[in-house]
Amino acid sequence: MVEPGSDRRVREKKSWHRATVLELFFDLVFVFALNRISFRLLEDFHSGGLGFKGFAETLLLFLGLWFMWQTTAALASRVHPDSLPGQFIVFSSMAGATVMAVAVPQGFEQRALVFAGAWVAVRVSRLLLYLLARQVRTGGSPLPGLLSLAGSSVPWIAGALVNDPLLRGGFWAVALAIEFPGFVVGFRQWAGGQVAGEHLAERLQQIFLISLGEAVFVSGRAFSDSDLALPHAMGFALAFVGIVQLWRIYFYRAGLVLPAAITAARDPTRQSVAAAMAHLIMISGVVLAGVGFELYIFEPAGRPEPNWLVAILGGPALFLLGRAPFELQVFGRISRSRLFGLLALGVLIPAAWETPPLVAGAGSTAVLVAVAVADAVRARSRGLEPPATLL
Repeated sequence: MVEPGSDRRVREKKSWHRATVLELFFDLVFVFALNRISFRLLEDFHSGGLGFKGFAETLLLFLGLWFMWQTTAALASRVHPDSLPGQFIVFSSMAGATVMAVAVPQGFEQRALVFAGAWVAVRVSRLLLYLLARQVRTGGSPLPGLLSLAGSSVPWIAGALVNDPLLRGGFWAVALAIEFPGFVVGFRQWAGGQVAGEHLAERLQQIFLISLGEAVFVSGRAFSDSDLALPHAMGFALAFVGIVQLWRIYFYRAGLVLPAAITAARDPTRQSVAAAMAHLIMISGVVLAGVGFELYIFEPAGRPEPNWLVAILGGPALFLLGRAPFELQVFGRISRSRLFGLLALGVLIPAAWETPPLVAGAGSTAVLVAVAVADAVRARSRGLEPPATLL
């Protein structure tokens, strides 16, 4: 089936403000990908707690998936995704991301080469597309992308081939360190000064909603697998309220005015990259919070598990930590409720150290509710606030 607009290889400015059906189809892969990340984290927690090594390994895997999504979204903002080159980019990225997600549970162990090989294969396929279809103009020079590909592919594969997990993590950290500046410079050249604020903001909103959907999924699964007793029901109710508060805190109001903020920025490209990095932190927090929801739903009255506080309290804290700079980018200030929320979650750590998981869950949800209420009071007293133009 060929959709309207498939004869256009480059997006027209007037069509930039909406994501296409094909882009939404691509996002479905990341429902599965985030689920695999959550599964790996849960396995670590249930096998004795999440140590620094396990957290670092899962973070590197998550970052690999994130850059797959981010670079594909950036390319789709210039190459019309319904054109043949655009479809190749999207479908090859879907295939690569699916293989990477399948490898995640053992992505730092037996399936490291599968994970790294899928990422490199997608990058190489994009290079071949450029070389075989040079008439497709995506704007700017391919040099940043070529240098990034050449510089990052070697440590990706080298890391997968070594047996030492610490050395593998070092190689992959170097690969990601090369990927990031290559993405930033390449995105600036692809955009060519014309950034589709509505489209980019919508794509970030959609991937954030997918992370919330993953939190709903793991919470519902934990409740479904329980015996549906009152403590489990209380845990599920707390998780549901927490997910609603994550949604409210994100969208009221920075998330809603992000399109206007990018469009009105002095440097829309820089604003777009900064917003993407803030979303990376927020989405990491939501995924980690979702793991915390499952932990205290499934074992609400179990013995105290201090390591679980990394997810139960650390997830909401990481979300607020990303939400603060996001608000700064959009409005040029940070609400005190963000800082108070982080402080309150920190104070809860010693208080929840020797309590059942459900108590810690109730504390984290109460903090999120307080932050959301403070946002509502601020919005009612000050009215609608226009975006700032700092960047």
